[in-house]
Amino acid sequence: MTAGEPELRTARLILRPLRLEDFEPWAATMADSEVARFIGGQQVRAVAWRGFMTMAGAWHLQGFAMFSVIEQSTGRWVGRLGPWHPEGWPGLEIGWAIVRPCWGRGYATEGAAAAMDWVFDVLGCSEVIHCIAPDNIASQVVARKLGSSNRGPGCLPAPFETTRIDIWTQTRAQWSAHRTAQRQQQINP
Repeated sequence: MTAGEPELRTARLILRPLRLEDFEPWAATMADSEVARFIGGQQVRAVAWRGFMTMAGAWHLQGFAMFSVIEQSTGRWVGRLGPWHPEGWPGLEIGWAIVRPCWGRGYATEGAAAAMDWVFDVLGCSEVIHCIAPDNIASQVVARKLGSSNRGPGCLPAPFETTRIDIWTQTRAQWSAHRTAQRQQQINP
């Protein structure tokens, strides 16, 4: 980590900005048709490189972008998640993509919750969205666990203008209430 770069830690994950050594697992993730299905589709290495560099550039120019997700117990790269707001997007999105061997472990929910804390507390955002395809049941489950609700159909900019998505949303106040309820549940199970 360099000075000024955020590093978020959860019980099992480290979230940090992209590093050049993250490209190999990033490219492998984007080459996996199942993982990439709802995030723009399977990509050849050269296209994955451009997406990787776009995300790195967003960190530099906007001061935020998706984090690399590092599994604390192994040190391996297991995905990307966090804030993303490209030109023409319907709002600041918290998105996620976890490598297939780690599906079902709760990493997307755990990491996205930390990213939402960061976006609301550090960036000062008032609302976040999640752009989720109607048939992406797994991401809908994550959004519900985060306390977000489906606002209905939305539109993305080109080249995704024909992609069907629903916009799930949550305000800072809703997130605060959700986090308070979670803490109460932990105290009084």
